[in-house]
Amino acid sequence: MTPDPTPPTEHGLVPAPAPVCSHAGACAAPSRRQVLRGAGAAAGAVAGAGLLAACTEGRQEPGDAAASAEAEGSGTVVVALADVPVGGAVAATVGGQDVLVTRTAEDEVHAFSAVCTHAGCTVAPGEGELVCPCHQSRYALADAAVLGGPAPEPLAVVDVTVSGQDVVLA
Repeated sequence: MTPDPTPPTEHGLVPAPAPVCSHAGACAAPSRRQVLRGAGAAAGAVAGAGLLAACTEGRQEPGDAAASAEAEGSGTVVVALADVPVGGAVAATVGGQDVLVTRTAEDEVHAFSAVCTHAGCTVAPGEGELVCPCHQSRYALADAAVLGGPAPEPLAVVDVTVSGQDVVLA
């Protein structure tokens, strides 16, 4: 056994060996700045993954509300007509799925899945439109057409009608 050529420091620690390079040119251990930069990039990647997970947590599929409405059956009360303001919307639940009921005129109501077609977040009633709080997609009250934002398509339609004083599944 040959003795170690590197003597220990005064604290008993042996210094790290110099880096070995297989290419021509200077070779050095990473600087403190490079190490910190790499650690910062890794931390940013972990934080980004956490935000992405938060965006998709509890995500529903856009077609779930229409399927739930179909399963609930025609005539099921969604919301009282008086609760839906003309020119506005209210949030409701049909078969455990979030929906939005809009009222574009005194006698005209519509319902749509509240699941944003962009990232599956829950869309909410806004001022004269429907708004996704996650990425600011905006939808029209009358037909849920995309007014702006990253949403690629309108919200899924849930068929409703007015029966007496209620908005019911058609």
